[in-house]
Amino acid sequence: MAKNAGSGAGDLEVEISVRELTKSFGPQTVLEDITFDVPKGKITLVLGPSGTGKSVFLKHLVGLLKPDHGEVWIGDKNVPALSEKELYEVRRKFGVLFQDGALFGSMNIYDNTAFPLREHTKKGEKEIKDIVGEKLEMVGLKGAEKKLPGEISGGMKKRAGLARALVLDPEIVLFDEPDSGLDPVRTAFLNELIIDLNKQLEATFMVVTHDIATARRVADFIGMLYRRNLVQFGPAKEMFDSDIPVVRQFLAGDTEGPIGMSEEKDSTKPESSKGKTAEETEEMERAAGASDDGDRQRDDEETAAAGQGRSQT
Repeated sequence: MAKNAGSGAGDLEVEISVRELTKSFGPQTVLEDITFDVPKGKITLVLGPSGTGKSVFLKHLVGLLKPDHGEVWIGDKNVPALSEKELYEVRRKFGVLFQDGALFGSMNIYDNTAFPLREHTKKGEKEIKDIVGEKLEMVGLKGAEKKLPGEISGGMKKRAGLARALVLDPEIVLFDEPDSGLDPVRTAFLNELIIDLNKQLEATFMVVTHDIATARRVADFIGMLYRRNLVQFGPAKEMFDSDIPVVRQFLAGDTEGPIGMSEEKDSTKPESSKGKTAEETEEMERAAGASDDGDRQRDDEETAAAGQGRSQT
């Protein structure tokens, strides 16, 4: 199995550079020696069976986890080496769409979308109204501003979460299994939206998924994780033509190959790490201004970890 599968970005400008990233929970290594470059302005997918560390990898990009070894460069900033103040500034480059949209249940769609602007900027309500209206229209939710999350479909929740992820005009947008819980038709609509927004915004999109239809439709580049290693990274066409057995099996959805039925066989995360991972996911949601109403009262350490605070923009 190939390690350090190469940067794979060719001559394209690089937005994110990952070098020898290694992370363990207790005795179990989840990511080992991961190295690749994420091309600027493109849609990059991270694929792999459940339990292969895809979401753990995303948390390293925004500094919610620190690697045991390795570097994560965003521009000229090495994320694991940053102070809390520097990390906060780097996190402002990111927008994040979570699996369930991570909306506040007591807020309507307008207020959910406006939340990062009110939390992280000093913009007036008139300017906020203009920005929120623009983003909701971009994702096809114009007219749904007053609806509560409980009154809309799963697909609409994803789009509302995406609108919120875009309100601070991020340079990088992370999608954590955006197709999770959606039927094939709504997944197809969301995929088209991702493609259209990538063209409009010229931002760098990184999508974590195990949905092959999504990979075929939206990916410019694909990285395949399996048993803690980056098996291969490169342009989507090269990946779908790969002769590496695990890549070929996964992208074909075949039962014959290295990937087995047993979750224990494929997963490298120990049972004891599951609670920790859930807590880290909660921190990630807070970093983008999303959590339960009761979580809005948080201590200083949590605030620093999540990058909360107000800027002067």
